[in-house]
Order: sequence, then C-alpha cells, then structure tokens
Amino acid sequence: MSAHLLVWPIVLPLAVGALQLLLGERRRGAVAALGAASCVALVGLAVALLLRVGAGDEPAAVYRIGDWPARYGIVLVADRLSALMLLLTAVLALALLPSALGRRRRPGGPVQPLVQFLLMGLNGAFLAGDLFNLFVFFEVLLAASYGLALYRPGARRVSAGMHYIVVNLLASMLFLVGVSLIFGVTGTLNMAALAQLVPRVPDNTRALLHAGAAILGIAFLVKAAMWPLGFWLPRTYAAAPAPVAAMFAVMTKVGVYVLLRLSLLLFGGGAGAASAHFGAGWLLWGGIATVAVGVVGMLGARELGKLAGYNVLVSSGSLLGAVGLQQPAVTAGALAYLVVSTLAIAAFFLLAGLIAPREDAEGASLLEPYDPTGMALYADEDESQAGLPAPVALLAACFLVCALVLAGLPPLSGFLAKFALLAPMLGGGPGAVTLFALIVAAGLCTVIAMCRTGIQIFWADEDWVFPAIRAGEAASVVILLALCLGLTVLAEAPLRYLTDTAAQLHAPAHYIRAVLP
Repeated sequence: MSAHLLVWPIVLPLAVGALQLLLGERRRGAVAALGAASCVALVGLAVALLLRVGAGDEPAAVYRIGDWPARYGIVLVADRLSALMLLLTAVLALALLPSALGRRRRPGGPVQPLVQFLLMGLNGAFLAGDLFNLFVFFEVLLAASYGLALYRPGARRVSAGMHYIVVNLLASMLFLVGVSLIFGVTGTLNMAALAQLVPRVPDNTRALLHAGAAILGIAFLVKAAMWPLGFWLPRTYAAAPAPVAAMFAVMTKVGVYVLLRLSLLLFGGGAGAASAHFGAGWLLWGGIATVAVGVVGMLGARELGKLAGYNVLVSSGSLLGAVGLQQPAVTAGALAYLVVSTLAIAAFFLLAGLIAPREDAEGASLLEPYDPTGMALYADEDESQAGLPAPVALLAACFLVCALVLAGLPPLSGFLAKFALLAPMLGGGPGAVTLFALIVAAGLCTVIAMCRTGIQIFWADEDWVFPAIRAGEAASVVILLALCLGLTVLAEAPLRYLTDTAAQLHAPAHYIRAVLP
C-alpha cells in the first residue's frame, strides 16, 4: 500500500465514480455511502502523504508508472505543496458532502460520480510530474466541472455554463500550443528535466521557449481568473448550485498552484540570466489589477452569489501578485491565505445558497443598490428588533464569522493569513507596496460590502424570506467555518509547515534530485 500511495488519490475516485455510475439513481443510498467513504479515504491518504513528505527525510515522494525513466515515462510527484493541496481538496469535498447529499431529494443525474471524477482530475493535477499528464488531468477536471455547472439547467445556468465551457476550451487549446512549443525546444515535458534544461537552452531558441511558456501561462491564468481573463467567473459561479460553486472555490487554485510551481521550478533564480523570473512582473501587476476589479465588483454586487464570486477574484489576485514577487516569506503567507480563503469562500457560497436560492434565471434575490441618502428611511424606525428564529440566527452568526475571515479582521485565521502575507511586503519595491496597499484596501471594502449585505438581509429588510434550511446544508457551513476557527487556535504548526513548504519551493534542487536521481 505504501509503495503505491501516490497513485491511490487518482485511482480511488476513478473507481468509485465508475461504480456509482453502474449503481445508478435507483440505489442512491449505496451511491452516497460510496461517495462518503471515498472522501474519508482521500483525507486519510492526503494526511499520510503530508506526513511522509513533511518528515524531512524525503523531500518528495516519486512514483514512476511502469518504472520508466522520469524523462520519458509517466511520473507522479508529491512534495509539501502537492500534499497540502491534496489535503485541502479532500477536506473541502468531505465538508461539502452533507450539503450535497441534503439537496438530493429527487433524482437529478450523476452528480456524485461527477464529483468523484472532479476529485480525480484535481488530485492528478496536483501530483502530475510532467506537463502532458497535467494537461490530461486538467481536461478530466474540466469535463466533470462542465456537467456540475449545468446541473439542473435553467436559462441562466445554461447561458453562464456555455460561456464557461467555451472559455475553458480556448484555454485548453492554448495549453496544447504552449506544451508543443516547449517540447519542440527541449524534447521533454517532465518538469524536473525542464528545470535542468532551461538554463542551457541556446539563445536562438530561447525566445520560442519563452513564447511557449507565456502561452501555457495564459491557459492557467484563465483558470486562475486573472483580469481580464476572469470575466467569466462571477457569473458562472453565481449561477451554479451552491455546493458546486463551493467546490469550484478550489478550482481557481489549480491555476495558482501550477503558476507557482512552474515559475519557481523553471524560471526561478537558477534559470539563468536570460530566463530568471520570466513572467514574474506580469503576474504581479496582473494580480494587482485582478484585486482592483474584484473590489469594484464586490462594492457593486447586488446578488450574494456574485459577491462571493468577486471575493474569489480578490483572493486569486492577491495570490497571483504574491507569486509574482517570488519571495520565500511572501510565498509562505500566500499559502496560508490560499487555505483560509478557500475554506471561507466555500462557506460563503453555501450561505448564499441558504439565504437566497438561485435555481433559475429569476430566482436570485437582489440586494438594494447603494443609496447614500437611503439611511434616512430607517432613521425613525424602532431599532429594537424581535428575536430571530434559531435557524436564521445560526445563518447570521455564520455570515458574521465568514465576513470577519474574508475581510482579514483579527483575531481569526483570515487576519493571521493576511498578516503573514503582507508583513514581508513592507520595504519592498513599488510593486510590493502597491499590492500591500491594495490588499489592505480590499479588506476594508470587504467589510463595507459584507456589512451592507448583512444589515439588509438580517436587520433592515423585514420582507426578506428565508427558505427552509436543511440540516445537512447548515452542517457543511458550520464545518467549514469551524476549520477556519481551528486554524486560528492551532496556527503555529500549520504556519511552520507552510514556511518549510515555501523554502522547498524556492530551492528546487531537492525536487529535481528526487525525480531525476
């Protein structure tokens, strides 16, 4: 079992998804039990891998399929970053399971198998040691996400889903073009082998290598939703079912993961004078622009789903800017922010589904537009409010915790993660100072947007109708926010692990030696 540990996060969801398809809708209990068992097992596998690569004796675990040499065969690699992403994905899937199962009151298609295939694609992307198999797993997770985005299609969902599909098909085409150019220049697609070859590429073909890397980067920037390539995200995520949108919160991090991996492995300080830090400036300023667009979108959003979607843009832009700085301390803070923001945004998408369902084109409850004179309407009202029903009070408490984490206010984990991200930027260059100021401003704007939304929903709007709250859906929100609170209390060990992870990423020689002994 331990010898084949790396392949199980891919094989297990593939086998479970296939078995769920064979069982069909009429055996929904068995299908649900298989899905739950798979998620629990994936968490266990991710923890085992994290302990294995985090022990210090083995910087990266390598699995060569068919025992072919890594330069020519299929190789799976798990280092600290891969294990972290596997654990985050598995924990998120397990936490969302009560919500997903709570919504299945009637037959609705192969949702559970699609979730398993999505997990297979995500895990494969995090473990892939070469660009071709990264493309394969990238397509697997995209194909599964297409089916999930169009689950129970209405006019609004189909319109948003078709935009999502077309944009990602174009990104896949760019992916293939970029990979082809890189292979034509170097003769290999193994990431560790590429890291060895990039400094030795002849000057007459280096421009072609850079062109291939840039095209490949655009494909992942689409997935990471960098401005102006992320125009599709708020609308698509707002139209998707709440559990699906919550699971999609980790999908934007696939693009961030690959960009972080390739930028430091292939174009870090050891890539030679001509290629060192290639594209870092674009990532930095593109991330800054993405944060700015996300802030404007949050302040103008009139729908909870879109407000959550613009929070994704702010998170993604902050991470892309941090990747562009290529500083170990900033990278460690960015990884902490990646984990916390993913969990909090997933919880926010679930809350949006509980507070304002959006099952069809006209079903989304709209928030009032901003009116600076509107507060006069409430000036003479009696501020003593009747007690909220227990389920609504639970939603209000969860909304408050979610707002605090997303805004990065003390003392919760969102503040700790943002502090770890921002502190190393002080004293940096103009780009670092700009990113620092914009992330701080984004936190303030998040407070404004969330407070305005919470006041209207839970206080000022007496006509707001809350749907029936199912225990499973509420349980998923509580679990995700409890994880955020747990990271607040137990922050020292995770931050130490993330600091070591960042140090490993910025010293890729250990990764290369593990893959190419």
